[in-house]
Amino acid sequence: MTSPRLDRLVWELDWNLLRTFVVIAEVKSITRAAERLNLKQPSVSNALRRLEDRIGRRLVERDATRFELTETGLLLYEQSIEVFGTISQLPLLVRGVSDDVTGHVTIAAASHVISPLYDRALAEFHRNSPRASLTVSIAASTEVTKQVRERRVSFGICLVAQKDPALDYTMMYREFFGFFCGPQHRLYGRDGLTLADLKGEPSVSFQTDHISDALRPVALLRSEAKLDASVVGVSSSLEEVRRMIVAGLGIGPLPLHVARRDVADGLLWRLPPYDAPPAIDIFLIVNPEKTMNRAERALLAGLQALIAETPLEERIYSE
Repeated sequence: MTSPRLDRLVWELDWNLLRTFVVIAEVKSITRAAERLNLKQPSVSNALRRLEDRIGRRLVERDATRFELTETGLLLYEQSIEVFGTISQLPLLVRGVSDDVTGHVTIAAASHVISPLYDRALAEFHRNSPRASLTVSIAASTEVTKQVRERRVSFGICLVAQKDPALDYTMMYREFFGFFCGPQHRLYGRDGLTLADLKGEPSVSFQTDHISDALRPVALLRSEAKLDASVVGVSSSLEEVRRMIVAGLGIGPLPLHVARRDVADGLLWRLPPYDAPPAIDIFLIVNPEKTMNRAERALLAGLQALIAETPLEERIYSE
């Protein structure tokens, strides 16, 4: 039987307590939560205590060296994120009610998504819905997926290591990665190199360049090439990885079709392997539980239609 206290919770809960708890859970500290909320530490501690009293369960276990959410605390945090994700869309949904397609679209994307389909979808969306607005935020692929899962964005475009059964995935395009070096590197300008020539070389890469992450094929190739195990620099931004390669910090992976112009301009030099480079798929990710305004629905439908009508071979970008 459900506790009467829990039955009343949904009607009597102070939403500010829930908001404070979400921040505490994310920063894992009462002190840092107070700083982020611009409140005094005793106020944040008191808010947590009041919320625990309302629910009748401990939400956080903490001492001088440990801060962990209890099972109830973790469940409350996950549900709270979904609630706030839905509430955050209310102003956009209201703005989208009119004869014209209006409203705001928020896209979360991995760094440097280069696709003619994506560009065409944006162009057609703006032409057909000039009163609608758009925000594109760049984040690591794991963060993109998290924002889609929490319904904080309209949809996401990113690499995928493991699919979440709660989300819908559409393969948008396939790109191929190669190793590159900058003008200052000792291998720059040399032809006829083999993978063995890369042995022991320092490298830079993406944060997802791990055997268990989205760039698994690149990580496997790094291992096969026997690059130095100590990676000099990492970033979730393609532009920053490119910067480190050009600056001579080490060899690094980049999508071939993205690096093509820099190779032509003499800023990058392609290294082995030249045949059968690692393939990485980029996905359009949608949360089917998210309520969308008219602008969000229009852009998403346009992009999905372009993907569906474009043969797979035309969505494979080799160079």
